[in-house]
Amino acid sequence: MVLFSLVATHADIDLETVAHLSNGASGIATSALSGSPAVTGAIVLATCNRYEIYGEAPHADDVEAARAALVSEISGLSGLSEQLVSRSFSTRTGPEVSQHLFAVSAGLDSAVVGEREIAGQVRRALITAQHEGTASSGLVRLFQAASKTAKDVGAQTALGSRGLSIVSVALDLATDLSESPDWSAKKVVVFGTGAYAGATMALLRERGCTDISVFSSSGRAEAFVATRGGTSLDSGSLPVAVAAADVMIGCSGSDTRVEAGELAEIRVDSVQPLIAIDLALTHDFDPEVGQLDGVELLTLESVRLAAPQEQAESLTQASGIVSGAAQAFEQEREARSVDSAIVALRRHTMNVLDAEMERVRARHGCTAAAEEVEFALRRMVKQLLHVPTVRARELAANGQQDDYVSALETLYGITVEQPATAAQAECPVDHLGFETA
Repeated sequence: MVLFSLVATHADIDLETVAHLSNGASGIATSALSGSPAVTGAIVLATCNRYEIYGEAPHADDVEAARAALVSEISGLSGLSEQLVSRSFSTRTGPEVSQHLFAVSAGLDSAVVGEREIAGQVRRALITAQHEGTASSGLVRLFQAASKTAKDVGAQTALGSRGLSIVSVALDLATDLSESPDWSAKKVVVFGTGAYAGATMALLRERGCTDISVFSSSGRAEAFVATRGGTSLDSGSLPVAVAAADVMIGCSGSDTRVEAGELAEIRVDSVQPLIAIDLALTHDFDPEVGQLDGVELLTLESVRLAAPQEQAESLTQASGIVSGAAQAFEQEREARSVDSAIVALRRHTMNVLDAEMERVRARHGCTAAAEEVEFALRRMVKQLLHVPTVRARELAANGQQDDYVSALETLYGITVEQPATAAQAECPVDHLGFETA
């Protein structure tokens, strides 16, 4: 099995294109698996400034077909041409996949370096894929290792102690733009009830803000505020809250957005200035609201430009942790890749042993002599299997596992078969059996 990823981020293309690409992101993994045998596992990571798809293919030769299938699905869901979709995504295979995901999970590839929300988004992406049945065993191990790496970076470097996030930087910007830095006197309207909305609520509370209203076009606001505090809004009460607001924060990325003309009409009699913070990838607020009198619009690009530069020492240390974790993951993966070959060799050898013992029992019966012969043969098999097993691990560590499989086929006529689907449990190699057989 081969891991690969399709990556579209703020570092390579504009956020507007990322937003268009991610339309229908929630269904891409399921549709790709059902539509192409070249895709045997898929996990989607869609955040405010990135759209990444991590996949697994049966063989390296299938990666291009898997990529084409995903590009076709994304094109159909987003309405963008396949040519544009293909150009927007860079493709990673081999060690580049783990190196990139681990860096992303640790916050090293974020608009705000070291931000903490991305690690949670990586975890939720895995949970969603497992729930939908699209996470292969190889992808599960990849994402679990990425989450562990993020924890290690947070615990061992100054990046974790800073506690930075896109939301916190956005609120810092809003504070600087406000006539008063006192959040306890501000009225805030939050759009959305997802992870970003939850993080926003928590940070607003930390800053002393108590007058927080929440609107959700899907009708989940009441349940959301029931556990977090605040006032739920519906379409009837929303205009009144927006008219009185000092700050409104978009975190939903829903199909409905606040248009500039609509906002101007709602706030025609408002005397206080309004700061609109749009953290949604697909825009909760019409970009033209920034042109209205008395309205200041902060976007993800504003946050990126205002993000503080981390100390070089912390970044170097964090990058070292990420690189070490990625290397260890690849070495373990390569070692696992020969499990099927080891099992095939052991099965072949044990079948020969069992056939020989059948002949011994047919001639001597279940006598002490037969038992002694069986004991001697099993001890010999143990010794014979030891060196090939060790060599398999050594070759896998050097990326030469295919040579080992070819040797088995040439010398013994053994055909090594991989699991039929990547969603199956990992190969059940009984390592203890080699020592006790």
